[in-house]
Amino acid sequence: MLQFRAAKLKLDIPLASVTKIAAADGTLAVTCPDGTLRLAIGGAAEPWAERIRHPPSRLDKIGAKPDWHAVVIDVDDESFLSELKARVARATIGSAARADAIFVGAAAASDLAKLGTLKVALKPNGALWVIRPKGRSEISEATVMRAGKAAGLVDVKVVRFSATHTAEKFVIPVADRPR
Repeated sequence: MLQFRAAKLKLDIPLASVTKIAAADGTLAVTCPDGTLRLAIGGAAEPWAERIRHPPSRLDKIGAKPDWHAVVIDVDDESFLSELKARVARATIGSAARADAIFVGAAAASDLAKLGTLKVALKPNGALWVIRPKGRSEISEATVMRAGKAAGLVDVKVVRFSATHTAEKFVIPVADRPR
């Protein structure tokens, strides 16, 4: 979804409906069945056009690195597992030990009780990603943030994981990392 916001403009354009993207002379032109939106945005026009043409993948947004050891726990998304296995050096399902990244699925608030235990399995500069369903009040963003804080973690990023799920990134505070 392309979202454009300005003082008097609020426009959402489904990415799948975009038929043409062009940038010239500081103007971004987005064409869809309803017409063409032209935005005078200066030097940002070409980078925006490129990003719309080639949006980052979810692993790009997550920051997955080829040398990672990633652990996946209770995440039922075969396409994610395939993407992850193709990107990282090592992907383990179900058991965490000295991981660069841990991805844990949480369908209910009670699933967040394991964050403290999982924190111990992270490398000092590692990341713990909580994958949760969107739009469920029993496991809201605030609930996940509180659980992360209670586990001694800090939240640093939220990304769209899929059409139905959100991923929240937690890390060990720099002051608490072993030297």
